[in-house]
Amino acid sequence: MSDQPAADRHVPVFLERVLTLLEPALADAGSVCVDATLGMGGHSEALLRRCPQARVVGLDRDAEAIEIARARLAPFGERFTAVHAVYDEIADVLAQEADGLARGILFDLGVSSYQLDEEERGFAYRHDAPLDMRMDQGTGRTAADVLNTYSHGDLARVLRTYGEERFAGRIASAVLRERETEPFTTSARLVETIRGAIPAAAQRTGGHPAKRTFQALRIEVNAELEVWQHAADAAVAALAPGGRIVVLSYHSLEDRIAKRVLAAGARSAAPAGMPVERPEDAAYLRLLTRGAEVPTDAERHANPRSASARLRAAERLTTGGHP
Repeated sequence: MSDQPAADRHVPVFLERVLTLLEPALADAGSVCVDATLGMGGHSEALLRRCPQARVVGLDRDAEAIEIARARLAPFGERFTAVHAVYDEIADVLAQEADGLARGILFDLGVSSYQLDEEERGFAYRHDAPLDMRMDQGTGRTAADVLNTYSHGDLARVLRTYGEERFAGRIASAVLRERETEPFTTSARLVETIRGAIPAAAQRTGGHPAKRTFQALRIEVNAELEVWQHAADAAVAALAPGGRIVVLSYHSLEDRIAKRVLAAGARSAAPAGMPVERPEDAAYLRLLTRGAEVPTDAERHANPRSASARLRAAERLTTGGHP
């Protein structure tokens, strides 16, 4: 684990925009905001400073990240609580830590800066490291397990669906061929296998040739999309009237779920042609963004990891149906 202070290792994405969106919902004493993807605590620290009446409950499945954030946010005392949990457990956490409802909820999805920077975790394709990729290293299969045990069809499906990799079949064939000689254990060998499978002409554009495969493996190992779908629905249900939810996503599959969940809450469920809208059919969310917002050129320059970020936000209405 790096000895560098957390504040120096991580620049929170969309920080000022996140604060602007959540602050109006956190003005009352005792208001609870859930940072559902705590990481190194950058967003949480800023929220605690900007909203002095609020409490922040931070969730993370990574025990090491929890340790870093607790140390960083210790000066805020009882206004901050860290919970080792996956973010789809948000309802259970709120039942224990609050009255079951939150005034603010933040999701900063994907892999954290801490996980990318810790080379031994195996998330980054630019470092040779064990093929782990688990966000919670205490449980579950690793990326090596996926590579060494999945059938050609299953591996190609993972790469195609989660990585949007057009050479998924070729990469899967190369992996199966290579693992017959020796099981995969480290990232450098996987990167070389991918380079050998993708045509040279295709490697000249689109960034690093291993980028999409590593994304796909990470999503599969951590069941990220299934967890995110459940978490998004649970979070909307856990918003108090007037509460706000902000979602930062980093690839189209995450953003698609966010768009679908928030848009569904912002439209009436009344059947076409009904003369009167029933209360239970009324919209229960108000969208706070027009589509997905993207970082400014200045933010992308200052924080390159923000380049692919997309932000969506919504407010829970005091009337309307239920998710």
